[in-house]
Amino acid sequence: MAATAEGTELETSLLSFEKLDRASPDLWPEQLPGVAEFAASFKSPIASSPPKWMADLENEDIEMLRELGSLTITNLMEKVRGLQNLAYQLGLEESREMTRGKFLNILEKVKK
Repeated sequence: MAATAEGTELETSLLSFEKLDRASPDLWPEQLPGVAEFAASFKSPIASSPPKWMADLENEDIEMLRELGSLTITNLMEKVRGLQNLAYQLGLEESREMTRGKFLNILEKVKK
């Protein structure tokens, strides 16, 4: 019971009865230039026309973007690690093929 009384006293001591006048320029300064336009661009629906960067995307690309956008941070990091491992394996395979090409003398330049 004593803990509940102390908790209630703590809660009442944390209450603030201060009234904020929202018209005050000191408390609510003007927005930074460009912020209002940036915020307004996200409020409008994208029904009018797709952005320039989406014009060259195919349906497969858009589906991949949606899939990546739905991943959690952990899943996205796993996906990136998988791509890094795949790139590393591709580099190893390319190195082996280049070495093989050198041994077979198929990469020599033709002398004129």
